[in-house]
Parts: sequence; structure tokens; C-alpha cells
Amino acid sequence: QVQLVESGGGLVQPGGSLRLSCAVSGVIFSNYVMGWYRQAPGKQRELVAHILRGGSVNYADSVKGRFTISRDNAKKTVYLQMNSLSPEDTGVYYCNEVGVMWPWGQGTQVTVSS
Repeated sequence: QVQLVESGGGLVQPGGSLRLSCAVSGVIFSNYVMGWYRQAPGKQRELVAHILRGGSVNYADSVKGRFTISRDNAKKTVYLQMNSLSPEDTGVYYCNEVGVMWPWGQGTQVTVSS
């Protein structure tokens, strides 16, 4: 079955950067649109970035210009480079397919605080 393993989160100061990774197994990764989702404390999970099979990308307005999503089909991994982080970016970050939705992984916690 599908397994999603997110990593790379941590505590970072405002203005800092983090790079998240999500390793996917159990599916033909290159066939799927992949997204990064964020669940901030007390809020619903939201899609912040997604990448199509061909590499086209889309971002939520809140992260546009600061976050970059990418994928490595050979490694079955999707990445999220996050720059200029602010406290509003704090939350648990998850990756998943966009549309069908596989079972969620454990996510990776990102905390932006001074």
C-alpha cells in the first residue's frame, strides 16, 4: 500500500529557511500530482503547493514567492523549499496526492518562532 514519510521540519527563526522532503512508496510516483498541505494550530488542513506530473507548479497566495515545490521521480520524493518563514507558517506539513488522497503520513512539524 501507499506510504508517505515526511521529514525536514523543525524550529526556525522568522526569516529562516527549511527544506521538507516526502518519500513515497507503494505507487508509480510519476503518475500522480503531488501536493504539500499545512495544518496550522486550530485550523483546517490546507493545500499550499502542488506539482503536476510534467513539473508545472501552483501555490497558495500565502506562500507564493517564498516556497518552491519540486519532485524527483527517480527517488519518488517531493520537496518543499521554504524561505522567508514567518510565524504564520507554523504547522504540521504533510504531502499527499492531490485529488484521490492516500492515507496521510505522520507529517513533519514546522515551528517558526524567535
